[in-house]
Amino acid sequence: MSKGPRNPAARRDWGDDDAGCAVLHVDMDAFFAAVELRSRPELHGRPVIVGGAHRGVVLSATYEARAFGVHAAMPMARARALCPTAVVIPPDHASYVRVSGQVMAVLAEVTPVLEKVSIDEAFLDVAGARRRLGTPTEIGHVIRERVRRETGVSASVGVAATKFVAKLASAHAKPDGLLLVPQEATVPFLHTLPVGALAGVGDKTRETLHRHGIDTVAELAAHGPRTLHRVVGVAAGQRLYDLARGIDPRPVQPGRVEKSVGTETTFADDIADRATLAAVLLDAAHRCAARLRADGMLARTVALKVRYADFTTIQRSRGIDATDVAHDLFRAARDLLDAVDVPPSGLRLLGVRAENLSPARTTGVQDQLGATGARRGAEAAMDGIRARYGDRALGPASLLRAGEAVRPGAVDRSASPPGPGDLS
Repeated sequence: MSKGPRNPAARRDWGDDDAGCAVLHVDMDAFFAAVELRSRPELHGRPVIVGGAHRGVVLSATYEARAFGVHAAMPMARARALCPTAVVIPPDHASYVRVSGQVMAVLAEVTPVLEKVSIDEAFLDVAGARRRLGTPTEIGHVIRERVRRETGVSASVGVAATKFVAKLASAHAKPDGLLLVPQEATVPFLHTLPVGALAGVGDKTRETLHRHGIDTVAELAAHGPRTLHRVVGVAAGQRLYDLARGIDPRPVQPGRVEKSVGTETTFADDIADRATLAAVLLDAAHRCAARLRADGMLARTVALKVRYADFTTIQRSRGIDATDVAHDLFRAARDLLDAVDVPPSGLRLLGVRAENLSPARTTGVQDQLGATGARRGAEAAMDGIRARYGDRALGPASLLRAGEAVRPGAVDRSASPPGPGDLS
């Protein structure tokens, strides 16, 4: 999912000494699109976009489509205008989750010091795996070969001394490559990059730095901390100065708990009918609940996201008893929607997010033997059937009746932090 500015010069050979480089960042290449191409080999070499037919945003695009300027999070209308010959494929999130699980299983066999960042990327600390598997670079090559052989999709790997540099290295290794940044080459590597490559430098910060003559990482480092403290604040300035010098003390954190899981739907035509909107919420609740159960998590907060026809967006949330049951999530989301104004012009987007997560194994759940327990058992059985036969093999009868209103023309964007979509 690496998406920072890249410099072709940074992809060069920086040396082969990986003695101080125990951190690997594994990032799948155009993940959603790559999964779709496994069952559509005839599309290899053609521009392919994963997303809705007309509205919503691009979730993933093959590198052939990217050559036309298409990128993830771009509005679909813009993407189709840039690349009118692209094949557009609706997303199949169940397949992406399934393949992601296979990839993470491969990584877990390399080392238990594994930090899953999103559905298609992870950090590994391979210091303890060297005696068994070889040098970090050799381990990176083994990972790429195994992932390709066992899942049919490719991965790029960055090898470095810190998480931040490893992530940048994987971005410059794309597609389907490996880049080692030796410890002694860290600062020279960073100083080839534009300042926007630093984590935390968005459009506004980049514009602020530009006004002070800072456009590259090298220029930022040369200005020193005092100037940066004055320009962007003490905390942000010090952090950027440290990153520009390759200082990133963050360890790889196994079992990092995700903050939330969610899904949102952009409609092909704005919807004002509350019954249809309720059906969308129910579908979203089932998607969120399935993801919670797959991750072994429970949610204590439900958040609702609403976007109007004029792109005004509001969010509302409420606390609930810890749960991974769709009925509980839906009931809270429906109550939140009932309190929201739905004008005759309708809604453009509707989303549900389960937040305030905690591990199910250490969190008490009420009514496990009553109605909630029965619902959870039924939903867990549905998980197994969907895993075997596909995302749409089984669902609530009310969604089957409402399917014509909910499914066609809607763009579903299921996500977990750091964000929806496949940006790699």
